[in-house]
Amino acid sequence: MIRSELLQALARQNPELRGDDIERIVDVFFDEIAQRLAQGGRVELRGFGAFSTRERDPRKGRNPRTGDAVEVPGKRVPFFKPGKEMRARLNG
Repeated sequence: MIRSELLQALARQNPELRGDDIERIVDVFFDEIAQRLAQGGRVELRGFGAFSTRERDPRKGRNPRTGDAVEVPGKRVPFFKPGKEMRARLNG
């Protein structure tokens, strides 16, 4: 599902809301998750899963074009762990 499909599904299920309002709600939802992760926090949605970040250590990589070794700096990457109910629905 892409963002526009999500907006359309929410509009179908909530005909009393205007399209602009639905879009604003979705924007706030995703912005809050991203902001919390950027602060090093965790976001847990009961029954769905938890978003967090993980540290990646610096490493040596290879330039695919030239084959030269390149230093890849350490970084934080987003991580999602599905909740128990989500796993049950997927494997149910």
